[in-house]
Amino acid sequence: MDFDLQWLLIGLPLAFALGWLASRFDLRQLRRDGREGARAYFKGLTLLLNEQHDKAIDAFIETVQRDADTAELQFGLGNLFRRRGEFERAVRVHQHLLERGDLKAAERQRAQYALAQDFVKAGLFDRAESAFHALLDTPFDQEARLALLALHERARDWAAASAEARELERRGHGAFGLRIAHHACERALEAEARGDAAGADTALREALDAAPQAVRPRLLAAERMASLGRPAEALQAYDALLLPHPAAWPLAAAGYARCAVALGRQAAAREAIGRAYADDPGIDLLQALLLVQDDEAARQRLVIEHLQRRPGLVAAARVLELPCTAWGEQAAAQVRDAVAAAAQPLLRYRCAGCGFEPQHYFWQCPGCQGWDTLPPRRLEAL
Repeated sequence: MDFDLQWLLIGLPLAFALGWLASRFDLRQLRRDGREGARAYFKGLTLLLNEQHDKAIDAFIETVQRDADTAELQFGLGNLFRRRGEFERAVRVHQHLLERGDLKAAERQRAQYALAQDFVKAGLFDRAESAFHALLDTPFDQEARLALLALHERARDWAAASAEARELERRGHGAFGLRIAHHACERALEAEARGDAAGADTALREALDAAPQAVRPRLLAAERMASLGRPAEALQAYDALLLPHPAAWPLAAAGYARCAVALGRQAAAREAIGRAYADDPGIDLLQALLLVQDDEAARQRLVIEHLQRRPGLVAAARVLELPCTAWGEQAAAQVRDAVAAAAQPLLRYRCAGCGFEPQHYFWQCPGCQGWDTLPPRRLEAL
């Protein structure tokens, strides 16, 4: 009994000492690992700030390999891959996060959203749509629905896009009436292209109901009436559009002029288009004015006066369509000036290294300081 007690008295301190030594060793190892992980992280951050992205990625990968539980760093690494266009690597990082069993629900949803963004950037729209659907009715619901709306619009699935926009509006995420009206206008154009007159009319009514004051549905309605051989109704539709939206004149002027000519109302159209042209003398309104002019001399005078109002290459091109005898010395000089101004950018050189475009030739580029980087030919010769 004394012998057993003696060994017990010796063994207890020994066990305590061995445990203390083991804990010290573990603590030192943990501290060393922590210091090395932090060092790799800050090294990656420094490289990232210095725009050395490849080396920064390598440093972050090293950090992740040391501590696979660093979810925040993995998120950053995946986003960095996506920004650099390395979508496959970004997908792998975010899929690895989703496969972790210890990830909290909020972090899992965040990884799902990041993965969906990876698919969008990679052009994998079907997989992106599925990934965003998995986020519906989560804290990422609004972001997911907006992304789905954009995907439907990109796929030209106008019915699905309208349904998503209405759901966003129902949930109080904004007003989408104008966007829904555009979707209906697109459906109207598709119906008209395949000869479905009833479908086109229904879609246009939906567009007007969604956004009664929008320009596009009213403009399409007027154009549709004109195409159906109903110029009087089309002209009324144009008037109803242009009275509250005078800025839409450049879009509607040509159709307005053609309807007026079909009805023999050139004089009234000249007055209406002329008022709009006086406020904003653009080329679209000029062309509409030329359509309702009966006199050739009046047409030539309008073109010459337009060049004086808006000297430029577009106006000069219209003047060049006239007989030379109609120009006059002032118009000829303005045509020369317009052509010279348009040609001026083509007289530059372009550096093959940085794209800098000087007017004079340099042996050393002022932009990138490179030698012999400017080809000895001006842009007009390329």
